[in-house]
Amino acid sequence: MPSEQVFKSQDNAVYTTSTGAPVAEPYAAQRIGKIGPLLLQDFHHIDLLAHFDRERIPERVVHAKGAGAHGYFEVTHDITDLTCAALFKKVGTKAPVTMRFSTVGGESGSADSARDPRGFAIKIKTEEGNLDWVFNNTPVFFIRDPAKFPHFIHTQKRDPQTHLKDADMFWDYLSQNPESIHQVMILFSDRGTPDGYQHMHGYSGHAFKFVNASGKFVYVQIHVRKDGGFKTLTDEQATKLAGENADYGIQSLFGDIEKGNYPSWTVYVQTMTPEQAELFRYNILDLTKVWPHEEFPLRPVGKIVLNKNVENYFAEIEQAAFSPSHLVPGIEPSADPVLQSRLFSYPDTHRHRLGTNYGQLPVNAPIAPVANFQRDGFMAFNNQGSRPNYQSSIVPLQYKAKAYENVAHEIWLGTAQADLSEITELDFEQPRALWQKVFSDTDRDHFVGNVVGHLKNAKSAEVKARQLSVFAAVDQTLSDRIADAIGAPRVQPLKAKAAAEAVRFKVKAA
Repeated sequence: MPSEQVFKSQDNAVYTTSTGAPVAEPYAAQRIGKIGPLLLQDFHHIDLLAHFDRERIPERVVHAKGAGAHGYFEVTHDITDLTCAALFKKVGTKAPVTMRFSTVGGESGSADSARDPRGFAIKIKTEEGNLDWVFNNTPVFFIRDPAKFPHFIHTQKRDPQTHLKDADMFWDYLSQNPESIHQVMILFSDRGTPDGYQHMHGYSGHAFKFVNASGKFVYVQIHVRKDGGFKTLTDEQATKLAGENADYGIQSLFGDIEKGNYPSWTVYVQTMTPEQAELFRYNILDLTKVWPHEEFPLRPVGKIVLNKNVENYFAEIEQAAFSPSHLVPGIEPSADPVLQSRLFSYPDTHRHRLGTNYGQLPVNAPIAPVANFQRDGFMAFNNQGSRPNYQSSIVPLQYKAKAYENVAHEIWLGTAQADLSEITELDFEQPRALWQKVFSDTDRDHFVGNVVGHLKNAKSAEVKARQLSVFAAVDQTLSDRIADAIGAPRVQPLKAKAAAEAVRFKVKAA
């Protein structure tokens, strides 16, 4: 006979099936006699197995391994001259925040300390809807042509035959796409191995647009800078941690918040007018370039504090869905082609991983009321009641235009064409300054050692020589040091095209 005992947890919850029916014994399964076959009528057992078979959702193609927490964003400075976004209308305004940090290339079980860029995603729930800042911990990226992204990620993953990470794939791609060198210089410095997720900066990378109430806009780069500065690991420390505690980053973030050592960041923006953009030395839509701080200084905006750990990782972090297309009035995307590609790709990924109603999950649901004509689909639990699912004259919705809805910001003119950027001398100016002026002697030693430790594993002499020519275009001494260390012949710099014109960014401001 089954036990009549009812098991209760500390919060007095009674164990039940998924439909709420109480179950006397969680481990029991109905069968014929003591050794007979199981009964299909045992809903509890079938329900248990069926859910277990489906409890893993597809892992993220990139940024699979991550950690996160909750907190708040607080406006500390008046920027109403820049944007009419309601979040920034008053100094002191606070909004709830969910943040997720991640590595990029590894799987969900990979090491937190791996040499890799880091994702830095921030969901701010405002009175006008969710504002997602989907950033990285580096101010630039490997590419500026959006069609290159899937190919690039494939080369950083596993070989389709051996199912192993492959140094030839890794460097073959980078050496064929020399615009990647700026990010490579950062990745193989000690900044490529941050000391935990909560000790790094975050950057928009892309240019966005802030629009004020009069319809005037400026281009912006957003910086989220760790209070107290970022911390890094040496390659030796990172490798040791990968073997001893692959979840070091998750553990460190959770532990700091549990102890009351709340991580905090100060938010800044760099601004550039459309007129300045036309005269800027680089194309401001080029994700491989930064805006010099001397010309475009950081302007403080607000503060982010993480002060609450999650109660359930899957519900609050694994199901968190961030997208750069989640914007609010007063903040707009620029024409950066990689950003424009991401505006589609991120929500499309969420619809695949989580379903078409991913935005209704509690961690993603806005605090602002939702009213539209979207209905039904898998897991639709906020189906908006009896409100008509079309533009009804009987039960009409209200419509609120943006203050600048009809302002022509930019006027583009040109033919439809398949565009692929070219490599010019401009692509090596900022990496050269990083090597020659920003890195210390110790930084340079670490960089060379980190590159040597990876590049030496490439078997192809052609790939090595090509990547060395990219390094030589940055600095000949840098290339020679790496070549000597891996036992490869020294090479001449990659031949880059002269910068035919300093300004490729032509747009008419309204």
